[in-house]
Amino acid sequence: MAAKSNHNYLFIIEDDKGRREFPLKESVYSIGRDPDSDIRLISQFVSRRHATLVRLEREDGSYYYRIVDGNLKGKPSANGLLINGRKVPSHDLEDEDEIVFGPQVSAKYFVLKRDSVPTGPPDEFDITLISPGMMVGDPDDWNSFE
Repeated sequence: MAAKSNHNYLFIIEDDKGRREFPLKESVYSIGRDPDSDIRLISQFVSRRHATLVRLEREDGSYYYRIVDGNLKGKPSANGLLINGRKVPSHDLEDEDEIVFGPQVSAKYFVLKRDSVPTGPPDEFDITLISPGMMVGDPDDWNSFE
């Protein structure tokens, strides 16, 4: 049985509309100028179906995303993909990778480590004691939040 991924994935787009964040959870995302794209790019300089993000699973059960130029049927975009300064047809994304789709249209990919949440009962010794002598100021002001 595969382990659950302890990461969140974030794709931040900067285009003619400004900066937008897309938390990645689905297995496939279409990226482009087409209004039906999952991640729509607002620029005349990008293709209608510029790229595709595909979530893949590693042997350890964790996930990562691969970006592929064009659509999944093999039709490439007009400009291609520039990832970390190199033009590539596809790329397995890593934390802080930079993707350029066209002039003034880019994205940054982030892998965010989720904090583990304790599943057991709280530690019986994890308590805080405050004695009235530790309080500073006038006792009449202690419940005042002005």
